[in-house]
Amino acid sequence: MELTMQVPKHAQEILEQLNNHGFEAYVVGGCVRDSLLHRVPGDWDITTSARPEQVKAIFGHTIDTGLQHGTVTIMRDKVGYEVTTYRIDGEYEDGRHPKEVEFTSNLLEDLKRRDFTINAMAYNPKEGLVDAFEGIQDLKEKRIRCVGNALERFTEDALRILRAIRFSAQLGFSIEESTWEAIKVIAPNLIHVSKERIQVELTKLLLSNHPDEIRKVFDRELDTRICADFPKINPAQIAIDPGLPKEKHMRWAALLRHQTPEEAVAILRQLKLDNDTISKAKTLVQWWKRPIGADQTQIRKTMSQMAPELYDDLLVLKTSVGELELQAEGCVEDLDWVKTQSREIRQRGDCVSLKELAITGADLIQSGMKPGKELGETLKRLLELVLEHPEWNTKDILKKV
Repeated sequence: MELTMQVPKHAQEILEQLNNHGFEAYVVGGCVRDSLLHRVPGDWDITTSARPEQVKAIFGHTIDTGLQHGTVTIMRDKVGYEVTTYRIDGEYEDGRHPKEVEFTSNLLEDLKRRDFTINAMAYNPKEGLVDAFEGIQDLKEKRIRCVGNALERFTEDALRILRAIRFSAQLGFSIEESTWEAIKVIAPNLIHVSKERIQVELTKLLLSNHPDEIRKVFDRELDTRICADFPKINPAQIAIDPGLPKEKHMRWAALLRHQTPEEAVAILRQLKLDNDTISKAKTLVQWWKRPIGADQTQIRKTMSQMAPELYDDLLVLKTSVGELELQAEGCVEDLDWVKTQSREIRQRGDCVSLKELAITGADLIQSGMKPGKELGETLKRLLELVLEHPEWNTKDILKKV
């Protein structure tokens, strides 16, 4: 495994400035791991022996993003680089956050407080790679293993339980045995973790190349700690095509498709998903096992129930689920034929929504109709007529019907 890395120009400059002022500095954590795996790092975090006030003095304008934990952010070309002082975490009273942190001048003390060996490596171009906990070996063996004692690491921060499962899914790694056993012991501590943080980890897992790894949540009875309705999911029914677009609503809908729409919405709300994702996922869960239509009129009516992009997502989801599962759910249709008919409808420009209707509410008011409920009902009635007779979508004809 190649142990040299291409550190971005601005991160390199930050390291050099800290070094020039007599301080140690390294890029650390996920950027080191991803670089060694030939993945593109999402960000470049820096750890240093300099105290926050010393970092601020060296760089002038900085952002105090986590001063109590020793973190300041340095902006370069609209990209933020978090610079954090070497630290030792104090006692974790709430199973999530240290009560206090103690700054240290010892890099190894900082590295050994981190969660997994593959995230506990540091690098700078002068010193090379610092790997005190055999992170390289774990990368080679594709293994997720806690730094030091797994029970201690998970007791400190229960979110690390879900991070272990998420990393195994993102990287295609296995979870080392003692780490895996500790997960079951510490699982009840997930009660200390906010639903938002749980959701973020599960979403990242679902968006990975191994979304079915979410079954591990059920292997260790974590499902009962995720949210109230999560245990209603049957792990035996989980089958998520990794080829699905990496969109939140698509992956969550694929996971929840065997739930009722109401159950799906309940789970998503309990996990604090955004309203747009909830709405889209609900629609996909409602429609994935319903035939879209046996003729173009029925297809237009289905298309009218959702935004064009979501209709396309529905076709993709149905395709990913596969013909056998759809048939088992009582949905018998020729998806290739449906896709062909849908293209024809669009190419012809058939009206499938109120905004495409040739007549507007303003037109009806101009014709003498008063604003209100009747106006809305009239527009819906006209849309229904046009869905059945697309050639009627002209202002002259609609004024007469």
